[in-house]
Amino acid sequence: MSALHDTLHRYVDDGTVPGAVGLVARGEGVEVVTVGSVDFDGTAPMARDSLFRIASITKPITAAAVLMLVEEGRLALEAPVEEWLPELAKPSVVRTPDAAVEDVVPAVRAITVEDLLSSRTGWGFPSDFSLPVVQSLFTVQKDGRALQDWPDADTWLGLLAHVPMLHQPGDAWLYGTSSDLQGILVARASGGTLPDFLAERIFEPLGMTDTAFEVTESKRHRFTSLYTPSPDGPPELTDTPDGLWSRLPRFHSGGGGLVSTADDWLAFARMLLNSGEGNGHRILTPTSVSRMTTNHLTAEQRADATLFLEGQGWGYGGQVDVTPADPWNVPGRYGWVGGTGTTANIVPTTGTIAIMLTQVGMTSPTPTPLMRDFWRSAAGS
Repeated sequence: MSALHDTLHRYVDDGTVPGAVGLVARGEGVEVVTVGSVDFDGTAPMARDSLFRIASITKPITAAAVLMLVEEGRLALEAPVEEWLPELAKPSVVRTPDAAVEDVVPAVRAITVEDLLSSRTGWGFPSDFSLPVVQSLFTVQKDGRALQDWPDADTWLGLLAHVPMLHQPGDAWLYGTSSDLQGILVARASGGTLPDFLAERIFEPLGMTDTAFEVTESKRHRFTSLYTPSPDGPPELTDTPDGLWSRLPRFHSGGGGLVSTADDWLAFARMLLNSGEGNGHRILTPTSVSRMTTNHLTAEQRADATLFLEGQGWGYGGQVDVTPADPWNVPGRYGWVGGTGTTANIVPTTGTIAIMLTQVGMTSPTPTPLMRDFWRSAAGS
């Protein structure tokens, strides 16, 4: 058995997760390890084509969609987003990060497409969740409701517009909100829906046949159950194959709404490593891939985002490593983690792709021990 198999099996054996799919590709060589079951009841063994709620590793895919529209001239990086998102035309900003939500000043400039892509719009989550305006954002962005219970995008955007920004546009990296704004931007700028755009322009050309915002009945036998860790016992069941993802939600979350498989994300990753071309189709230009996988944050912005980034940088839709803090932190490594227990990264300098899908959620932004051990195994450490 391989080190990857031993790593994943250890966490199944101790009850941390019911199962996992781990994939490590180096050039044309691909190692895939499946361990455990699709649920804690052992209903079916985990398989290479098992479906998972991939959560925030949706973000790189949404960023790629925005860049496709930039390449076509429908959007421009420096352009204000208010043409497409008029609700955000005149945002207010709290006077200081710890100010009351009523203590605001106008934004000094418009929010741009690049602000959305680099997660520096002024909306989102910092390392300190206790700030008054962050608590206000939680009522819109994350108030305990499943994505399927969010309002439609127009209603959600109207609610967000009434929440002051924590920072002026471009000043700080903040987590989460910008990717959902990207999804709405793609829909409005393309004149369709985010699910349709992603399906027609990314999933179908790349052969990502299992990636979508819902799971059809014919595929649910491959869909894993979702669990939440419990401090007093085994993880608790929070969603089943016939549950929340059995229908298309009102809100199409560009930040975390997709279901996918390890091989589908592999196809997307290979496109990035191949300078934007995959499965015989040109998805992005090399310039767009370079922008997407290059750090855009200053040292100060990275330091302020330690809870999420642990000192690393951010490109468009994903983390970009800038310091070798751990064996897996190769400068230029790009990717992200998902709150449902997923992670996907590429290392352009070595041509390595590392994807792990599990179905037990995270309890904080800090990567889990399982994720770190998977990264260590994939790095050969």
